[in-house]
Amino acid sequence: MSFEQRLKAQALGLGFDLAGIARLGPVATHAAFADWLAQGFHGEMDYLQRGAELRADTTRPEPGMRSAVVVALDYGGRQPAGPVARYARGDDYHRLMWDRLDALLAWVREQRRDAARGRAYVDTGPILERELARSAGLGWIGKNTMLINPEMGSFFFIGALFLELDLEPDEAFQADHCGSCTRCLDACPTGAFVAPRVMDARRCISYLTIESRSAIPDEYHSALAEHVYGCDICQDVCPWNVKFSRDLREPAFAPRPLLAGKDAATLAQQILAMDEDAYRESFRGSAMKRAKLSGLQRNAEVVLSGRRGS
Repeated sequence: MSFEQRLKAQALGLGFDLAGIARLGPVATHAAFADWLAQGFHGEMDYLQRGAELRADTTRPEPGMRSAVVVALDYGGRQPAGPVARYARGDDYHRLMWDRLDALLAWVREQRRDAARGRAYVDTGPILERELARSAGLGWIGKNTMLINPEMGSFFFIGALFLELDLEPDEAFQADHCGSCTRCLDACPTGAFVAPRVMDARRCISYLTIESRSAIPDEYHSALAEHVYGCDICQDVCPWNVKFSRDLREPAFAPRPLLAGKDAATLAQQILAMDEDAYRESFRGSAMKRAKLSGLQRNAEVVLSGRRGS
Protein backbone atom coordinates (compact mmCIF):
# COMPACT_ATOMS: atom_id res chain seq x y z
CA MET A 1 0.00 0.00 0.00
CA SER A 2 1.13 3.54 -0.72
CA PHE A 3 1.56 6.01 2.11
CA GLU A 4 -1.58 7.81 0.93
CA GLN A 5 -3.59 4.56 1.09
CA ARG A 6 -2.29 3.80 4.56
CA LEU A 7 -3.02 7.36 5.67
CA LYS A 8 -6.66 7.12 4.59
CA ALA A 9 -6.98 3.68 6.15
CA GLN A 10 -5.65 5.09 9.41
CA ALA A 11 -8.24 7.88 9.28
CA LEU A 12 -11.01 5.31 8.85
CA GLY A 13 -9.52 3.27 11.68
CA LEU A 14 -9.77 6.29 13.96
CA GLY A 15 -13.52 6.35 13.39
CA PHE A 16 -14.04 8.64 10.41
CA ASP A 17 -16.48 7.43 7.75
CA LEU A 18 -14.81 8.95 4.69
CA ALA A 19 -11.28 10.08 3.90
CA GLY A 20 -9.69 11.63 0.83
CA ILE A 21 -6.63 13.68 -0.06
CA ALA A 22 -6.60 17.08 -1.75
CA ARG A 23 -3.76 19.26 -2.95
CA LEU A 24 -3.92 22.78 -1.53
CA GLY A 25 -4.12 25.81 -3.79
CA PRO A 26 -6.56 28.21 -5.48
CA VAL A 27 -10.23 27.49 -4.80
CA ALA A 28 -12.36 27.14 -7.93
CA THR A 29 -15.60 28.29 -6.28
CA HIS A 30 -14.21 31.36 -4.55
CA ALA A 31 -15.61 33.76 -7.17
CA ALA A 32 -19.11 32.44 -6.46
CA PHE A 33 -18.46 32.82 -2.73
CA ALA A 34 -17.29 36.43 -3.21
CA ASP A 35 -20.44 37.19 -5.20
CA TRP A 36 -22.55 35.59 -2.45
CA LEU A 37 -20.92 37.91 0.10
CA ALA A 38 -21.38 40.94 -2.15
CA GLN A 39 -25.13 40.27 -2.25
CA GLY A 40 -25.25 40.26 1.54
CA PHE A 41 -26.52 36.69 1.76
CA HIS A 42 -24.22 36.04 4.75
CA GLY A 43 -26.28 38.34 6.97
CA GLU A 44 -24.62 38.96 10.34
CA MET A 45 -21.84 36.40 9.78
CA ASP A 46 -19.16 39.07 9.48
CA TYR A 47 -16.38 36.53 10.09
CA LEU A 48 -17.00 35.22 6.58
CA GLN A 49 -16.28 38.67 5.17
CA ARG A 50 -13.14 39.09 7.28
CA GLY A 51 -11.64 35.82 6.08
CA ALA A 52 -12.78 36.12 2.48
CA GLU A 53 -9.36 36.55 0.88
CA LEU A 54 -7.84 33.70 2.88
CA ARG A 55 -10.60 31.44 1.55
CA ALA A 56 -9.50 32.12 -2.02
CA ASP A 57 -6.51 29.78 -1.71
CA THR A 58 -6.13 26.94 0.79
CA THR A 59 -2.39 27.58 1.11
CA ARG A 60 -3.07 30.96 2.75
CA PRO A 61 -4.56 30.08 6.15
CA GLU A 62 -1.44 28.15 7.21
CA PRO A 63 1.57 29.01 5.00
CA GLY A 64 3.77 26.04 4.15
CA MET A 65 0.99 23.47 4.07
CA ARG A 66 0.71 21.60 0.77
CA SER A 67 -1.84 18.81 1.17
CA ALA A 68 -4.94 18.02 3.20
CA VAL A 69 -6.52 14.83 4.41
CA VAL A 70 -10.25 15.57 4.32
CA VAL A 71 -12.51 13.42 6.47
CA ALA A 72 -16.21 13.00 7.14
CA LEU A 73 -17.95 11.77 10.30
CA ASP A 74 -21.58 10.67 10.11
CA TYR A 75 -23.99 11.90 12.80
CA GLY A 76 -27.02 9.76 12.11
CA GLY A 77 -29.57 10.87 9.53
CA ARG A 78 -32.02 8.11 10.52
CA GLN A 79 -32.86 9.73 13.85
CA PRO A 80 -36.42 11.09 13.98
CA ALA A 81 -36.90 14.74 13.09
CA GLY A 82 -37.27 17.10 16.02
CA PRO A 83 -36.95 20.66 17.31
CA VAL A 84 -33.12 20.48 17.36
CA ALA A 85 -31.10 19.70 14.25
CA ARG A 86 -29.56 16.23 14.48
CA TYR A 87 -25.96 17.47 14.50
CA ALA A 88 -26.45 19.44 17.74
CA ARG A 89 -28.32 16.96 19.93
CA GLY A 90 -25.27 15.34 21.53
CA ASP A 91 -21.77 16.50 22.38
CA ASP A 92 -20.03 19.22 20.39
CA TYR A 93 -18.43 17.60 17.35
CA HIS A 94 -15.48 20.00 17.19
CA ARG A 95 -13.54 18.50 20.11
CA LEU A 96 -14.16 14.92 19.09
CA MET A 97 -12.99 15.51 15.52
CA TRP A 98 -10.00 17.63 16.57
CA ASP A 99 -8.83 14.85 18.89
CA ARG A 100 -9.06 12.27 16.11
CA LEU A 101 -7.30 14.52 13.62
CA ASP A 102 -4.55 15.19 16.16
CA ALA A 103 -4.19 11.41 16.57
CA LEU A 104 -3.94 11.12 12.79
CA LEU A 105 -1.21 13.77 12.78
CA ALA A 106 0.70 11.85 15.46
CA TRP A 107 0.54 8.74 13.27
CA VAL A 108 1.82 10.71 10.26
CA ARG A 109 4.79 11.94 12.27
CA GLU A 110 5.60 8.38 13.33
CA GLN A 111 5.58 7.26 9.72
CA ARG A 112 7.27 10.19 8.00
CA ARG A 113 10.35 11.95 9.31
CA ASP A 114 9.68 14.84 6.91
CA ALA A 115 6.26 15.55 8.46
CA ALA A 116 7.26 18.58 10.51
CA ARG A 117 3.97 20.43 10.78
CA GLY A 118 0.26 19.83 10.52
CA ARG A 119 -2.93 21.60 11.54
CA ALA A 120 -6.43 20.29 12.08
CA TYR A 121 -9.45 22.31 10.95
CA VAL A 122 -13.03 21.55 11.94
CA ASP A 123 -15.43 24.26 10.88
CA THR A 124 -13.39 27.04 12.46
CA GLY A 125 -10.85 28.23 9.89
CA PRO A 126 -11.10 30.43 6.78
CA ILE A 127 -11.63 27.45 4.46
CA LEU A 128 -14.41 26.55 2.04
CA GLU A 129 -14.67 23.05 3.51
CA ARG A 130 -17.25 21.59 1.16
CA GLU A 131 -15.26 22.56 -1.92
CA LEU A 132 -12.11 21.12 -0.34
CA ALA A 133 -14.00 17.89 0.38
CA ARG A 134 -15.26 17.78 -3.20
CA SER A 135 -11.71 18.19 -4.48
CA ALA A 136 -10.71 15.25 -2.24
CA GLY A 137 -13.35 13.08 -3.92
CA LEU A 138 -15.83 12.88 -1.05
CA GLY A 139 -18.93 14.02 -2.93
CA TRP A 140 -20.64 16.78 -4.86
CA ILE A 141 -22.24 20.00 -3.65
CA GLY A 142 -26.00 19.60 -3.92
CA LYS A 143 -28.64 22.15 -4.74
CA ASN A 144 -29.20 22.62 -0.99
CA THR A 145 -25.50 23.66 -0.72
CA MET A 146 -24.66 20.52 1.30
CA LEU A 147 -21.91 18.10 0.33
CA ILE A 148 -23.58 14.83 -0.70
CA ASN A 149 -21.81 11.49 -0.81
CA PRO A 150 -23.39 8.88 -3.09
CA GLU A 151 -23.08 6.16 -0.43
CA MET A 152 -24.10 7.99 2.75
CA GLY A 153 -26.03 11.15 1.86
CA SER A 154 -25.17 14.39 3.64
CA PHE A 155 -25.64 13.93 7.39
CA PHE A 156 -21.95 14.20 8.24
CA PHE A 157 -19.36 16.63 9.57
CA ILE A 158 -16.31 17.63 7.54
CA GLY A 159 -12.81 18.07 8.94
CA ALA A 160 -9.36 18.46 7.44
CA LEU A 161 -5.79 17.84 8.47
CA PHE A 162 -3.43 20.19 6.63
CA LEU A 163 0.06 18.75 6.18
CA GLU A 164 3.42 20.11 5.15
CA LEU A 165 3.77 17.19 2.74
CA ASP A 166 3.35 16.70 -0.98
CA LEU A 167 0.83 13.88 -1.21
CA GLU A 168 -0.78 12.29 -4.25
CA PRO A 169 -4.31 13.71 -4.32
CA ASP A 170 -7.47 11.78 -4.99
CA GLU A 171 -9.50 12.59 -8.05
CA ALA A 172 -11.95 15.43 -7.46
CA PHE A 173 -15.63 14.52 -7.54
CA GLN A 174 -16.90 15.88 -10.85
CA ALA A 175 -20.39 14.44 -11.32
CA ASP A 176 -23.58 16.23 -10.27
CA HIS A 177 -26.13 13.64 -9.18
CA CYS A 178 -28.90 16.08 -8.29
CA GLY A 179 -30.25 15.99 -11.84
CA SER A 180 -33.59 17.74 -12.25
CA CYS A 181 -34.61 17.17 -8.60
CA THR A 182 -35.67 20.30 -6.69
CA ARG A 183 -37.15 18.71 -3.55
CA CYS A 184 -34.80 20.57 -1.21
CA LEU A 185 -35.52 23.92 -2.83
CA ASP A 186 -39.27 23.36 -2.81
CA ALA A 187 -39.41 22.13 0.79
CA CYS A 188 -37.70 25.10 2.47
CA PRO A 189 -40.47 26.76 4.50
CA THR A 190 -38.84 30.21 4.42
CA GLY A 191 -37.78 30.25 0.76
CA ALA A 192 -34.09 30.53 1.65
CA PHE A 193 -32.85 29.22 -1.72
CA VAL A 194 -32.77 31.99 -4.30
CA ALA A 195 -31.39 29.55 -6.87
CA PRO A 196 -29.94 26.04 -6.89
CA ARG A 197 -26.81 26.07 -4.70
CA VAL A 198 -27.44 29.69 -3.65
CA MET A 199 -28.85 30.27 -0.18
CA ASP A 200 -29.84 33.58 1.32
CA ALA A 201 -28.78 32.75 4.87
CA ARG A 202 -30.90 35.57 6.23
CA ARG A 203 -33.98 33.47 5.44
CA CYS A 204 -32.56 30.13 6.61
CA ILE A 205 -33.99 28.66 9.82
CA SER A 206 -30.55 27.44 10.90
CA TYR A 207 -29.10 30.92 10.49
CA LEU A 208 -32.04 32.60 12.21
CA THR A 209 -31.90 30.28 15.25
CA ILE A 210 -28.12 29.91 15.57
CA GLU A 211 -26.02 32.61 13.92
CA SER A 212 -28.26 35.67 14.04
CA ARG A 213 -28.30 37.72 17.23
CA SER A 214 -31.18 39.91 16.12
CA ALA A 215 -34.90 39.54 16.68
CA ILE A 216 -36.43 37.01 14.31
CA PRO A 217 -38.83 38.76 11.88
CA ASP A 218 -42.51 38.07 12.49
CA GLU A 219 -42.94 36.71 8.97
CA TYR A 220 -40.88 33.62 9.92
CA HIS A 221 -42.53 32.78 13.24
CA SER A 222 -44.98 30.25 11.86
CA ALA A 223 -42.20 28.50 9.93
CA LEU A 224 -40.14 28.27 13.14
CA ALA A 225 -42.93 26.75 15.22
CA GLU A 226 -41.16 23.36 15.26
CA HIS A 227 -37.54 24.59 15.32
CA VAL A 228 -35.76 25.54 18.53
CA TYR A 229 -32.25 25.18 17.12
CA GLY A 230 -31.34 24.53 13.51
CA CYS A 231 -33.22 22.77 10.73
CA ASP A 232 -32.79 19.57 8.70
CA ILE A 233 -35.65 19.93 6.22
CA CYS A 234 -33.55 20.36 3.06
CA GLN A 235 -31.58 17.25 4.03
CA ASP A 236 -34.60 15.22 5.14
CA VAL A 237 -36.26 15.44 1.72
CA CYS A 238 -33.13 14.73 -0.32
CA PRO A 239 -33.52 11.35 -2.08
CA TRP A 240 -29.88 10.52 -1.34
CA ASN A 241 -30.59 10.82 2.38
CA VAL A 242 -33.92 9.02 2.15
CA LYS A 243 -32.07 6.06 0.64
CA PHE A 244 -28.56 6.17 2.09
CA SER A 245 -28.51 8.06 5.42
CA ARG A 246 -27.35 5.93 8.35
CA ASP A 247 -28.33 5.08 11.88
CA LEU A 248 -26.48 6.92 14.63
CA ARG A 249 -23.29 5.01 15.47
CA GLU A 250 -21.20 7.55 17.39
CA PRO A 251 -22.26 7.50 21.09
CA ALA A 252 -21.04 11.07 21.63
CA PHE A 253 -23.74 12.33 19.27
CA ALA A 254 -26.65 10.59 21.01
CA PRO A 255 -29.27 13.12 22.16
CA ARG A 256 -28.75 14.34 25.70
CA PRO A 257 -31.63 13.73 28.12
CA LEU A 258 -32.97 17.28 27.92
CA LEU A 259 -33.50 16.90 24.16
CA ALA A 260 -34.42 13.24 23.71
CA GLY A 261 -37.98 12.76 22.51
CA LYS A 262 -39.09 16.34 23.22
CA ASP A 263 -41.49 18.22 21.00
CA ALA A 264 -40.79 21.86 20.22
CA ALA A 265 -43.33 23.33 22.66
CA THR A 266 -42.13 21.25 25.62
CA LEU A 267 -38.48 22.04 24.95
CA ALA A 268 -39.27 25.74 24.46
CA GLN A 269 -41.01 25.92 27.82
CA GLN A 270 -38.09 24.21 29.55
CA ILE A 271 -35.61 26.63 28.00
CA LEU A 272 -37.67 29.66 29.00
CA ALA A 273 -37.64 28.42 32.59
CA MET A 274 -33.83 28.21 32.73
CA ASP A 275 -31.49 30.57 34.49
CA GLU A 276 -27.80 30.83 33.61
CA ASP A 277 -26.75 28.04 35.98
CA ALA A 278 -29.34 25.62 34.61
CA TYR A 279 -28.37 26.56 31.07
CA ARG A 280 -24.66 25.91 31.68
CA GLU A 281 -25.42 22.57 33.31
CA SER A 282 -27.84 21.44 30.61
CA PHE A 283 -25.69 22.44 27.64
CA ARG A 284 -22.18 21.81 28.92
CA GLY A 285 -20.14 20.46 25.98
CA SER A 286 -22.97 21.09 23.51
CA ALA A 287 -22.84 22.83 20.14
CA MET A 288 -26.06 24.56 21.17
CA LYS A 289 -24.07 26.90 23.42
CA ARG A 290 -23.26 28.87 20.27
CA ALA A 291 -26.67 30.54 20.50
CA LYS A 292 -26.21 31.38 24.21
CA LEU A 293 -29.11 31.36 26.65
CA SER A 294 -30.45 34.63 25.29
CA GLY A 295 -30.60 33.20 21.76
CA LEU A 296 -32.21 29.93 22.85
CA GLN A 297 -34.84 31.81 24.84
CA ARG A 298 -35.51 34.09 21.88
CA ASN A 299 -36.00 30.97 19.75
CA ALA A 300 -38.24 29.42 22.38
CA GLU A 301 -40.47 32.49 22.42
CA VAL A 302 -40.70 32.38 18.62
CA VAL A 303 -41.61 28.67 18.71
CA LEU A 304 -44.50 29.36 21.09
CA SER A 305 -45.52 32.45 19.12
CA GLY A 306 -45.50 30.46 15.88
CA ARG A 307 -47.57 27.67 17.40
CA ARG A 308 -50.16 30.14 18.70
CA GLY A 309 -50.42 31.63 15.23
CA SER A 310 -50.74 28.30 13.45
